[in-house]
Amino acid sequence: MLGQLMEQELGGAQPQLTIVDMEASIEHMSRGTVRHTDTMLIVTEPYYRSLETTGRTATLAQGLGIKQIYVVANKVRSPQDEEAIRRYCDERGLEIIAVLPFDDDVRQSDNAGTPILDRKPLPAYVGLVEQLAEKLLKEPAVASQAS
Repeated sequence: MLGQLMEQELGGAQPQLTIVDMEASIEHMSRGTVRHTDTMLIVTEPYYRSLETTGRTATLAQGLGIKQIYVVANKVRSPQDEEAIRRYCDERGLEIIAVLPFDDDVRQSDNAGTPILDRKPLPAYVGLVEQLAEKLLKEPAVASQAS
């Protein structure tokens, strides 16, 4: 159903900007749900399974013809974590577009069932996410959809 909705929304005469947050698996890739996507962000963490899923996701995305594929490094606790993600991505020709640090406030908010945006002060990474959004909106494929 999601694939059909995206095809209708993205295949229409009017450019659309649609953001879909998929679960952390490759099922949506193998089903072709995202085949009408111009830009994909693959969120990864500095752990073996997460990085391996990133590699498989990128390969499937390339096979589906997705034009821009970027990696967001998430829950980075140390320079070693960041280096592990960078090394993995470099070996596979994947561009890291943002590095988000681990923040215990996220865990605490999740445990309390409260939105992270309700926390005061806001976590530092909120500004990083805003910068990421600005970068993406400057990408030609994304900018043409947003106009």
